[in-house]
Amino acid sequence: MEKYLDTTLSAQERAEALTDAMTTEEQASQLRYDSPAVKRLGIPAYNWWNEALHGLARSGVATMFPQAIGLAAMFSPELTKRAAEITADETRAKYNVYQKYEDYDIYKGLTLWSPNINIFRDPRWGRGQETYGEDPFLTAENGKAFVKGLQGKGEVLKTAACAKHFAVHSGPENIRHKFNAVVTEKDMEETYLPAFEELVKEADVEGIMGAYNRVNGEAACASTYLMNKLKKWGFDGYFVSDCYAIRDFHEYHGLTGNSVESAALALTTGCDVNCGCTYMNLLAALEDGLVTKEHIRNACVHIMRTRIRLGMFDGETEFDNIPLSIVSCKEHKAVSLECAEKSVVMLRNNGILPLDEKKIKTVAVIGPNSMSQSVLEGNYSGIADKYVTFLEGIQNRFNGRVIFAEGCHLYKDRIHGLIPGDRYVEAQAVAESADAVILCVGLDATIEGEDGDTNNEFSLGDKKDIRLPESQRILVDKIMKIGKPVIIVCAAGSAINVECEPDALLHVWYPGPEGGTALAKILFGDVSPSGKLPVTFYEKTELLPEFTEYSMKNRTYRYAENNVLFPFGYGLTYSKVVCTEVKYENGTAFVTVENRGLRCVEEVIQLYIKDYCEYAVPNVSLCGFKRIKTDVGEKLTVEIPVPEKAFTAVDNNGTRQRFGNKFTLFAGTHQPDPISEKLSESKCVSTEIIL
Repeated sequence: MEKYLDTTLSAQERAEALTDAMTTEEQASQLRYDSPAVKRLGIPAYNWWNEALHGLARSGVATMFPQAIGLAAMFSPELTKRAAEITADETRAKYNVYQKYEDYDIYKGLTLWSPNINIFRDPRWGRGQETYGEDPFLTAENGKAFVKGLQGKGEVLKTAACAKHFAVHSGPENIRHKFNAVVTEKDMEETYLPAFEELVKEADVEGIMGAYNRVNGEAACASTYLMNKLKKWGFDGYFVSDCYAIRDFHEYHGLTGNSVESAALALTTGCDVNCGCTYMNLLAALEDGLVTKEHIRNACVHIMRTRIRLGMFDGETEFDNIPLSIVSCKEHKAVSLECAEKSVVMLRNNGILPLDEKKIKTVAVIGPNSMSQSVLEGNYSGIADKYVTFLEGIQNRFNGRVIFAEGCHLYKDRIHGLIPGDRYVEAQAVAESADAVILCVGLDATIEGEDGDTNNEFSLGDKKDIRLPESQRILVDKIMKIGKPVIIVCAAGSAINVECEPDALLHVWYPGPEGGTALAKILFGDVSPSGKLPVTFYEKTELLPEFTEYSMKNRTYRYAENNVLFPFGYGLTYSKVVCTEVKYENGTAFVTVENRGLRCVEEVIQLYIKDYCEYAVPNVSLCGFKRIKTDVGEKLTVEIPVPEKAFTAVDNNGTRQRFGNKFTLFAGTHQPDPISEKLSESKCVSTEIIL
C-alpha cells in the first residue's frame, strides 16, 4: 500500500508522501483552484471553489437560511452552528452524487469558502450582508460556531470551512482591486484581526482566503505581515487567494510587472491555491528562478493535507452514505424558519403589533418587496424548492381580507407607465381601503452586493446613501400621509433610515425562503420578535467618516461619537424583560432576569464592559450574551461566561494586555447607552470589578 493511503499516519505525513510521488509539474498543476487529475496516482480532478454563506450556494436546490447578517441578529451561535451542520450535511449529500457521476465542476466540492468574518465597519458596504456585523466578539462567536458546524467532529472533516477575507476588507467595492487599506497596529489588533485569530486557535478553521486590496502597502494575498500572523497563531490549513486577486498585483496594484512575477510573489509569500489563472505561470516562474521547487512542494503539501483531512483518499468515509433525500427536507426547512423568526428585529412598536385580528379585518400589503423572491435570498445563495414571499405569508396566515399594491419599482421611477410614479395612486387607494398597512420596502441583492457600478445611486455593489431609494421614499411619504396604521417591513442587508416614525418598524434582513411565513407569525403574534441589531443604524450619511478611511474613529458602537439612530444590540419584543442585578465571580456573570410583561418570549441578555485604562475603546464592548426563553412573571438567574480577553486593551503598538484593574460590567437586553434606554424604556444594571 502506498504511504499516502495509510490512514494510521498523520495527514501531514500522508500529504508529504503523496506530494513527493508527483513531479514538480504535477505539483504545480494542483495549486490551481480547478486542479486536474493525476491519474497515475489515483488523484481525481478537484475544484476547490464552493460557497456556503447561508446554506449551500450555487449548486442547485439546497436549504437556504437567512443571510449571514440575519444569522448574526439572532445572537445565537448555537442556532448558527445548527444551520452550518445542515449545510455541511447537504454539501456531503450532493458531493456523494457528484462523485458517483464523476462530476468535478465548480461548486461541487467540499471546500466551502465561508464564513465571511470581515468587520462591517461602514453601512454603505454592499457585502456587509455577508458578515456577522460590526463587533469582533459577536463575529468571532458566530464564526467559530459556523466553522465547527461545517467541519464537524468526525474522523475526517465533513467539509472544510474557510475564513475570509484576510484581512482588513470592507469596501469600497468599486476600487477594491487597487485600494490600499491603511490601518494602525491598534486598529488591527483591536478590531480587524481578533475574529480570524479565534477561528484559527479555537475552531481550527481549515482554510483562509486573502482579500483583493492591499494592507499598508502589501497585497493581502501576499502579505508577509498577515502570513506571519497566521504562523504565530499556529494555522496549519491552506491559504487561497480571492478570485483573480493575484492578477490584481500587476494589473492594478503595481506591485509586480507581469503575471509570472505575480504568481511568484503570491507563492513565495504563502498563498497555496490560486482562485484564478495566474498560477498557470508557476513553471515559468520556476524557470526564471523566481520560485523554487521547494516553494511549489510546500504549497502542494498544504492542499493535499486538506484533501486527506476530508477523507478523499480513504476509500469509504463515515459521510459517504448521507443520502440526497436530506437536501431541503422538512426538518431542515424548520430550522430555516426558526432562524428567520429569531433574526427579525423590531425597532419600533407603539402597540399596533401584534395585529389584533378582532379589530383588523382588511390588511393592505404594499411595496416593491411584498412579493419579491429576490429579497428573500440575499447574495451567495442557493435555490429553494419553495419560497414564501411576504405577501404570501400574510395571505396564508390572515383570516381577513388581504389587498395588495406594488406601489413603486425597487429603485426606478416607474414600473410600466409612461410617466414617473405610475403605481402611487393605486397604492394610496389600497391603503385607504384597509384597516392597517404593511409597507414592504428596502433593498435586495440586485442593488446591494459585490463589486458593482456605483455611478448610479442604487446598483450592484455599495450604496451611496443609507436612505431608501427615492422611488420608495416617495411611496412611504404618500402612504404615511393617509393616516392609517402603518407597519414598515424593511428588508436589507445593512442599516437603513426610513426617515419616518411608523406605528411599527421591523427590519427583516434577507430572511431566506421561509421569510414570508416568519414575518406573518410575528405580525399576528404567533411568535415574538427577538432579534438584535448586529450593526449600528446611523441617522445621516453625511456624518459618517469617509468610506475609504479605515480608522475606527466614530465607527461602530464601540467608537461612535454621534449620529446613532438605533444602537447595536437593540431590538424590542412583545413583553417586558428586565435585568435587575448582575454579579461577577471567577469569570462568570450571574444576571437576575424578570419577565414583567404579558407574554412568554425569547430575549437576549447582553454583557458589556467598560475599561477605564488609557488604551480602552471610548465606549463599551460586548463581552458576553445569551439567548433565553422566559415565561410571564418568571424570575431567573442567567449565567454568562466573561472571557479573560474582555479585561484587556490594545496599546498604540498593537500590544494586547491588561493595563488597568478597574472595570464596570453592565447587563441588560441592550447596550448601556441613553438611546437604547430611551427606546427600550429600560436600563442596564451594573457591577464594579476590581482585579
